[in-house]
Amino acid sequence: MFRISNFTDNDDVRVLDSAGPFTVIEYMRDLSVSPSDAEKAYFCHAMNVRKRQVVCDLSKANVTLQSGAMQWTVGNVNATTGLKGVGDFFGKAVRGKMTGEGTIKPEYTGDGVLVLEPTYKHLILLDVEDWNGSVVLDDGLFLACDADLKHKAVMRSNLSSAVFGNEGLFNLGLRGNGVVCLETPCPKEELITITLDNDVLKVDGNMAVAWSGSLDFTVERSGKSLIGSAASGEGLVNVYRGTGKVLLAPVQKTITPPSELSIPDDED
Repeated sequence: MFRISNFTDNDDVRVLDSAGPFTVIEYMRDLSVSPSDAEKAYFCHAMNVRKRQVVCDLSKANVTLQSGAMQWTVGNVNATTGLKGVGDFFGKAVRGKMTGEGTIKPEYTGDGVLVLEPTYKHLILLDVEDWNGSVVLDDGLFLACDADLKHKAVMRSNLSSAVFGNEGLFNLGLRGNGVVCLETPCPKEELITITLDNDVLKVDGNMAVAWSGSLDFTVERSGKSLIGSAASGEGLVNVYRGTGKVLLAPVQKTITPPSELSIPDDED
């Protein structure tokens, strides 16, 4: 038996979201600061730059993680490679190379608690059932998921997606029933959900976070002709066609952790 105190029940910690085996928490303030870091911590707090973590209750479901994501565990927790043989290893190695994800995604089983490494990015939980059982993720966003979900490399509908669209040729697709946790530079409050019913969405830039596996993703000219595309100033756009949903960020963002932020030295 174990008991965890002064963690999720700490008055400086709040629960942002919970689904399946996952709970997302956020540290309201960074209390572990020195006088030299106080100014930086103050403005980080004001601008919603805060540490966040995922807590996994394995008694609800086994989970699969991005390699290196585990911080600590307590109770009956067992880690496996999730590999089922040599053929499975080579299959996952090829898929990892194609999608830019890790080759080995460790699987954790048991009935204890697993806590992931803190991050300054935003943590978003998606129930794959809400995406008709199939969701495709943008490169590098996968953090963790229910171990029952099946992983698949999803190929673009045309080669131009990779050649002209500044995209990889493959993305990580998840199928089945379960929850996936994404690590994104954009908060959930800013994400736009667009539902298509046999329609088309065109996006100028790589701003789609996730989309239904039922949609065809291509890169096309913004106009009907090369001259029309050039005249519009848009050129090529990402196109999502069919029936399904797209989770869209309003702008392309990157996050610099506070540890890498620089403050001018006033001593000189």
